[in-house]
Amino acid sequence: MRDSVFNCCFTPAHPSAAEVAHHHHRRGNMAEAPPPGDRRFLIFFDFDETLVDETSDDMVVQAAPGGVLPGWLKDTYRPNRYNEYMQRVLAYLAEQGVNEPTIRSIIEQIPACPGILALLRFLQSRPPQDFEVVCVSDANTLFIESWLTRAGFRTVFLRVFSNPAHFDRNGQLQLRPFHSHECQRCPINFCKAVVVREYIARRVRERGGRPFQRVFYVGDGANDFCPSLTLSQRDTVFPRRDFPMHRLIQEMAEAQPGKFRANVVTWASGEDVIKTLRKIVEERG
Repeated sequence: MRDSVFNCCFTPAHPSAAEVAHHHHRRGNMAEAPPPGDRRFLIFFDFDETLVDETSDDMVVQAAPGGVLPGWLKDTYRPNRYNEYMQRVLAYLAEQGVNEPTIRSIIEQIPACPGILALLRFLQSRPPQDFEVVCVSDANTLFIESWLTRAGFRTVFLRVFSNPAHFDRNGQLQLRPFHSHECQRCPINFCKAVVVREYIARRVRERGGRPFQRVFYVGDGANDFCPSLTLSQRDTVFPRRDFPMHRLIQEMAEAQPGKFRANVVTWASGEDVIKTLRKIVEERG
């Protein structure tokens, strides 16, 4: 990997009275002051099919003429190069007159996964020292920002790490890769394990060497399996039941017993996650 994820694109939470820090969107700038260091737990969320019950890229494609992409464009997809493919898709949509209000409206109307809004309300209602919440997604910053803001939960998330995206002066949504890395499991533009590992290490340093009591990861896809391998025996991963992340964990448990270290709690609804989190925070006071 050419540099730290903290020198790449991230989107910080909008500042609140409780968290006075300057956050920057430009590449190469992180917050001038570190985030609060008193949070007991760190929880990561994926976006597509974890927070929202669809794949956001697929939803935007519905804005294409007839709701489908032409065959010649679909044929340009190459394995592990989906980000490059979506750049071409977004250029095509702009050529067809699909504008910013249309794209934002589509994204904002994507339904949440079952129980996810209740889970976000639970996190929002907890004392400030309980949870530090981060989104790690191979979607893009604009989609995630738009949805979280419309849903009323943007300030719950201290950080959003995703592929940078913005509308240019011509109204085209420009998308770039998040970073480069050497992981063989992940798409060339995004390895969530690199993000999770570096983020935890950075935050522990900022906290004076004090680790989080526990780290949690909520996801669904194959690219959520990779970061789950970085967690320890005291941590918990929440794979969406019967989705690729869950199946990969099961396969590793069968093929290499004991290699997967984190605790596993499957979820079909955000309520399943709430039950586990509530039990842990109450146990630890």
